[in-house]
Amino acid sequence: MVRAAEDHVRAAEGDVPEGIDLFIPPWYDIFWSAVMFVALFWIFWKFVLPNMKKALAARSEGIEQKLEQAEAERNEAQSLLAQYREQLAEARSEAAQIRADAQAERQSIVAEARTEAQEAAAAVTERAEAQLTAEADRVRSVLSRDVGRLATELAEKIVGETLDEQKVNATVERFIADLETVAAEEETR
Repeated sequence: MVRAAEDHVRAAEGDVPEGIDLFIPPWYDIFWSAVMFVALFWIFWKFVLPNMKKALAARSEGIEQKLEQAEAERNEAQSLLAQYREQLAEARSEAAQIRADAQAERQSIVAEARTEAQEAAAAVTERAEAQLTAEADRVRSVLSRDVGRLATELAEKIVGETLDEQKVNATVERFIADLETVAAEEETR
């Protein structure tokens, strides 16, 4: 107090503090500054700090929840990715199996068609051969009858008399047999 009084006296007298006195405040400034500091500290401690703690705790909890949610979503995404890859592998495997089945079926159809075509060709060939054989037999029959008749007519004209039918038939048969023998010999050559 004495010092404050001295400062007032000096100030009143126009004395200005010098040296270290410039940095030392008067005691009443220190007192009121301490009272204000304690009051502000108490208000901060009682009202501001708990609200800040609540806000920080809520923020921390929100961040933790978001991290947990992000982790859960990441796990779900990895699970979905694994399922997708598995389904993709299954689809590729199924597609390969379908291609293999289609290839086997195609080969089966081609083989079946080839067999049917060969059977149809064989049937057509067989029918054609049968028709040719029948036609050849018919032609031989007609030819042998015509040749026999012509030979008989020719022989009658040469000889000038009618020949016995049994002799004619025997002669014709022998002639046809000779022709068939000659034809068979030509075929074997």
